[in-house]
Amino acid sequence: MYQEEMDDFQIRLATLKSQGFHCSQILMLLALERTGRKNPDLVRAMGGIAKGLWNGGETCGALLGGACILGFYAGRGRPDEEEDPGLSVMVSSLSEWFRSEAGLSLGSTRCSDILDEYGKTKCPQLVRSVWIKTTELLEANGIDIYEGRHLEE
Repeated sequence: MYQEEMDDFQIRLATLKSQGFHCSQILMLLALERTGRKNPDLVRAMGGIAKGLWNGGETCGALLGGACILGFYAGRGRPDEEEDPGLSVMVSSLSEWFRSEAGLSLGSTRCSDILDEYGKTKCPQLVRSVWIKTTELLEANGIDIYEGRHLEE
């Protein structure tokens, strides 16, 4: 990302956070915005995986949100639609990357472990890093993050 885009991106992340959205919701809002869509039902549903499944002891909401973004772009949503063949590899790659390269010294994906180690100070960086990684994975698989899947009925 160019510096100007990154500055705008950081401002957008801070704005969504200040509006009370959780990591998983912020990531989906970014995907919806990139495709020019609005879907409050989907954003509400993403709240269900926030905060380590709300008890903090489970998988980080940023990682889960990233996996959901991959599904948003590459998953199957209708009986007549096929899942992108690269979806499972992209989700596995995201998870492996998160464990080893997301800047976490402990190698855990658990929200409680991350919060115990870093507090909430690491969360914005994780959301940003997960967004960048998911877009890299999508682009490497030939999926345009601005197009997304079309929602014809």
